[in-house]
Amino acid sequence: MLKHVGDLSMEVTVLGPCKNPSPLALSVEDDDFIPNYAEDEAKVLYTSLHDRDVPDVTEAFEAAGPRREIYFDPRKIRAGIVTCGGLCPGINNVVSAIVNELINEYKVRSVVGFRYGFAGLVASEGYETWDLTPESTRNWNLKGGSMLGSSRGPQDPEQMLDTLEQLNINVLFTIGGDGTLRGARAMFEAAQARGSRIAMVGVPKTIDNDIPFINRTFGFETAVSKAAEAIVAAQIEAEGAPRGVGLVRLMGRNSGYIAAHAALAAGYTDVVLVPESPFQLEGSNGLYEVLERRLQKQGHAVIVVAEGAGQDLFDENDLQKDASGNRKLMDIGRFLGDRLIGHNKSLGRPVNLKYIDPS
Repeated sequence: MLKHVGDLSMEVTVLGPCKNPSPLALSVEDDDFIPNYAEDEAKVLYTSLHDRDVPDVTEAFEAAGPRREIYFDPRKIRAGIVTCGGLCPGINNVVSAIVNELINEYKVRSVVGFRYGFAGLVASEGYETWDLTPESTRNWNLKGGSMLGSSRGPQDPEQMLDTLEQLNINVLFTIGGDGTLRGARAMFEAAQARGSRIAMVGVPKTIDNDIPFINRTFGFETAVSKAAEAIVAAQIEAEGAPRGVGLVRLMGRNSGYIAAHAALAAGYTDVVLVPESPFQLEGSNGLYEVLERRLQKQGHAVIVVAEGAGQDLFDENDLQKDASGNRKLMDIGRFLGDRLIGHNKSLGRPVNLKYIDPS
């Protein structure tokens, strides 16, 4: 966990001075029942807490919100939207909301939707673009997945920038996780090197909720809700058998937010294993002994494990990478299930284990 962020820049890079008046009819006065513009001087403190182990915190983020003056003349620009990475509840809602705000409120000339993630920004892939309007995106919020499509894997930022320049895109909204945000940064740096005036807007998207400085990413609450249902089912299975064990594997490559929150929401969990906290199988505090103590005490137990937990227990030679360059995760759920069954059988005290993987 970060203890201070003094080495990080809190400033949002700008393309130049903002001289165009915003088309939004907002207010600068309080108590007039009209939403206010956000002032450039408004800040959000990195933390409101202080203790003796953490130096005084003066770092602050620029407050989000509409400004009175903006860089582009909205009537003269084209915006683009791309969705990348894994699917997440709420993607279509976000796309539809961006389109409505840009066209209906900011009066932007047109909005282009790029198909199938960053691959849709590479001309050689041959994917068509969509013209997005409030009419064409109506009811997208009622549909799952991503209407624009998605893909994984890095693309050449120079080639993607070529496409943006050819289509006269002034602002690109990138909806995705950490890999997508890194890709957007690479495009922005390439644009700066060329002298291209293209703004990149990152919309954090991950059900894992593991992007720094974001309180809650969209899709996280839905993921927790569904995961909690799986934990409840595991509890019912465990209670219905002697020495019953319910084992649930949940999403969470590098973080255990879903596992931890779902376990708290369900209220039935005995052990939660997350990537942030390494664990062992053997020893007095190992999983084998912790589980046995639970079984001796209450006759059943529920274990929740995030998919990224316990990867150090696998042979390094078995690890591979996916198209995005991420390490492919080994199936920790099945691994633990096999180990727990085998270990307890070898000791003459078998368990009845039910494995649930809602992902």
